[in-house]
Amino acid sequence: MYLTVIAWLYVVLMMSAAEAASPQGTVLGAIMTFVLYGLLPLSILIYILGTGARRRARKASEINPSDALTQAMPAGQEAMHSGSGQPDAGGHATSGLPGGRTGPAAAAPVREER
Repeated sequence: MYLTVIAWLYVVLMMSAAEAASPQGTVLGAIMTFVLYGLLPLSILIYILGTGARRRARKASEINPSDALTQAMPAGQEAMHSGSGQPDAGGHATSGLPGGRTGPAAAAPVREER
């Protein structure tokens, strides 16, 4: 779907450039061509074609609110979001201090400017 969108935007951009470079054309006409032939129809098309994904995301959030983000994502992006609610489930210490203590002493030193 996105390949078609990109191709159509390219065609409309070339139409706009031809109109702006034409002796009878104007830059305002080129901008109107780009908006009325490119942005407006494509935004409507993308909105209509995205209806199914929005519906799936809404149903997923009604079933389990914590999994709504991962259910609506394309394949391959779920790994970026663990969904466990924990910021880091790696099991290693979060600081250089023994026992993984946190606090002011666990912060990395800040280099002072001279």
